Amino acid sequence: MAAGQPSLAGVGDRGSSSSHPPPPPPPKILLAKPPLPPPSSSGADDEGGGRARQAPQPGSLSLVSDAWEVHTDKILPYLTENNDFMVIGIIGPPGVGKSTIMNALYGYDGSSPGMHPPFATQTEEIRAMAKHCTAGVDFRISHERVILLDTQPVYSPSILIDMMRPDGSSTLPVLNGDPLPADLAHELMGIQLGVFLASVCNILLVVSEGIDDCAMWELMLTVDLLKNNIPDPSLLTSSSSPDKENKNDNQAGCEDYMADLCFVHARLRENEFSPSKLMLLRKTLEKHFESSSFNIGSSSSATPEVTDSSLPSSTKAEDLSSSQQDVFLLPSRAHDNSTQFEYGTYSSMLGMLRDQVLSRLARPFSKNLTERDWLRSSAKIWDMVKRSPVVSEYCKALQSSGLFRK
Repeated sequence: MAAGQPSLAGVGDRGSSSSHPPPPPPPKILLAKPPLPPPSSSGADDEGGGRARQAPQPGSLSLVSDAWEVHTDKILPYLTENNDFMVIGIIGPPGVGKSTIMNALYGYDGSSPGMHPPFATQTEEIRAMAKHCTAGVDFRISHERVILLDTQPVYSPSILIDMMRPDGSSTLPVLNGDPLPADLAHELMGIQLGVFLASVCNILLVVSEGIDDCAMWELMLTVDLLKNNIPDPSLLTSSSSPDKENKNDNQAGCEDYMADLCFVHARLRENEFSPSKLMLLRKTLEKHFESSSFNIGSSSSATPEVTDSSLPSSTKAEDLSSSQQDVFLLPSRAHDNSTQFEYGTYSSMLGMLRDQVLSRLARPFSKNLTERDWLRSSAKIWDMVKRSPVVSEYCKALQSSGLFRK
């Protein structure tokens, strides 16, 4: 597939004047999902003893629902037979601004009064209640045919509470439908999200909080370990006949394809933006992933030693992170109105991230496929992830570790 080079310019400038009848209009693009309904006051549990789950809301495009099931019927009408598209996913812990980043990639800037963002973001009320606002995997597609996948947070206490029965078991059939303790199922959900996104995306944004948090790095190494025999979506299309040659292609796709990772460290304090800390972060990142299947930056041995005093006073953090486009820094939003923050406001640095990610030459899938073929293949891959024998064996190892409930 030739990956598209989307641009935020020219949105809505499709020409309509022609001597021939105009082509049929493309599918509509759903900009926003409706607000969530008020929480139930009854507090009634479902049949399994867990909390009652909200029914999918009309107009909401969830590729994977909060019941951990894939749904494609509502999404298919928004996709075409176009094969020039790009898929960007995101994964990270609660409250780091994942949905805000995805809204920026969509092109939403909040300047239109009364218009809801494509992906719901935390309100003060949700933040005060320590709740999450994304469940499962939410889907949107931009005018430039960029498919965006926003995901529920990993390591989220509120998700764990929602999926836990009074006896501590999980309400969700996370792995092969087998009953599991909720804390173990919750751990596996983050891994399954990572494996799925690494299989179906061209670019995967991995978001961490602060400059020293490496928990998401460890998660992606686990994903690399367990993403075994999960093919790339283009090898599951109906055009791939099951002859010997294609079986070999399938095997190669299982071994070789992995989404390109971009690491985003968000909610940074001003003193975490020194150039030397950024260069140390990059070198540590490259060292951390040097034995993995992910292609992270260049050889750390080629990176010169950098100190703050060795750089010109005009050097800015975005200048250092722009060359390889795989590490991005975002300040705390509290700096947005600060005139003393040296490296720019949150909005300006988020805009820089958006421009660089959208202009990046994404890793292509093995073969050309259409948007609709991608969706059908993604549904098959989700089923493979939930039934993966490798993840199942890893689950057994976690159960025997003594770190989770029996």
